[in-house]
Amino acid sequence: MDLTKYIRDVKDFPKKGIDFKDITPLLLDSSATAEAVKQFEFLVEGKSIDKVVAMEARGFFFGTLIAQKLGAGFVPVRKPGKLPFSTLNQQYSLEYGTDELQIHTDAINPGDNVLIHDDVLATGGTAEAVVKLVELAGGKVVQLDFLLDLTFLNGKDKLKGYNINSLIKY
Repeated sequence: MDLTKYIRDVKDFPKKGIDFKDITPLLLDSSATAEAVKQFEFLVEGKSIDKVVAMEARGFFFGTLIAQKLGAGFVPVRKPGKLPFSTLNQQYSLEYGTDELQIHTDAINPGDNVLIHDDVLATGGTAEAVVKLVELAGGKVVQLDFLLDLTFLNGKDKLKGYNINSLIKY
């Protein structure tokens, strides 16, 4: 199945000059969603994964499904003030500003094998911040998986030394 058929370009979103890759059409089609989950599962075949860590909010769509398929725990990464327990914090740069991410302090146990998942790898700032959070918590990053990789933004440059996969490259 060609998953690229389910990705919609939205010009000038969230601001002028940015061509946003909208995954909503993929989520609307249960067969395409199932195929994406199957492909994500294949990417970690033979690897031991204790936790799947996914970023707010679109990373949650596949992150929870992947965790369920792998029999792993799911760890949400959120923006400040969204998690109700004590948190670890990490600031990061976006392609259009700065922000901060948090995880619960008890979400990852020392030595946990962690799969990091998000919908899009752009500049790599968000993923780099999550890697730092996972490692600060004592987890081992096994790999990072993305639905889309915007290769022209060179996000992999911030993630050197890590195993990085994507289902679709632009």
